[in-house]
Amino acid sequence: MELSPESVKPATTRLRRAHGQLAAVIRMLEEGRDCDDVVTQLAAVGKAIDRAGYAIIAEGLRQCMASEDGDVDVKKMEKLFLSLA
Repeated sequence: MELSPESVKPATTRLRRAHGQLAAVIRMLEEGRDCDDVVTQLAAVGKAIDRAGYAIIAEGLRQCMASEDGDVDVKKMEKLFLSLA
């Protein structure tokens, strides 16, 4: 299933933000910043990426359920969802 760019725009925005956060984490490591600060930012990046993944899967499910043929590969969707866990 192909997702339209408009339908995943919030996830794309979130990933762009996570990209910037990850660059900041790398800079922090290169500058020798405090471990607590680095780990806090790294956790934020991970959470942003996870949420983007969940949003993409949710949109895929919405599109599958709304499709006229109703052909939903439940096992495939479950595998995708669990791959984020």
